Amino acid sequence: MTFLHNYINKMRGGKRCPARAPWHEIFWSAVGSFLGILTVYALGHLHELRLEDSLFLVGSFGASAVLIYGIPNSPYAQPRSLLGGHIISAIIGVSCVTIISSYPAIAAALAVSLSLVAMHMTRTVHPPGGATALIAVVGGESIHSMGYWFVLTPIALGAGLMLVIAVLVNNLSPHRRYPQYWW
Repeated sequence: MTFLHNYINKMRGGKRCPARAPWHEIFWSAVGSFLGILTVYALGHLHELRLEDSLFLVGSFGASAVLIYGIPNSPYAQPRSLLGGHIISAIIGVSCVTIISSYPAIAAALAVSLSLVAMHMTRTVHPPGGATALIAVVGGESIHSMGYWFVLTPIALGAGLMLVIAVLVNNLSPHRRYPQYWW
């Protein structure tokens, strides 16, 4: 009975909700996320580069924007995690859909869980990486037809662009220093 009582008691939480971020942090978070997503979107729509068919702006980049612009001191927001987490997860996602295409549910679950293991092993945990792996599997024929090109564009190139914007914008604030470390 003690185990069950302790187990249920953990679900109560116990800590208080953190205070709201100061206005200057909210401002720089908004500026960075706006410019980062806008830059990735705009690059994907440059007809000279012919990237419009590569679905350049993927959903996991929205979550990355929250981390690298909203909480840039987080270990999950550092360049190593941003780039490594997305790239490793994209490789695993594409591999899973390639090898296990007949069983999409298994491929999806395996892609996310193997990505998490790989990110832990390489010290590149970036939560949106799990979404990147999942997108590679459930993203449909337009993503599947890209094969491993999905890793390069949109994932590596898009994450790299967002990193450049994060370095430039986060360091405009006198209260921020980004990154905390590179590798």
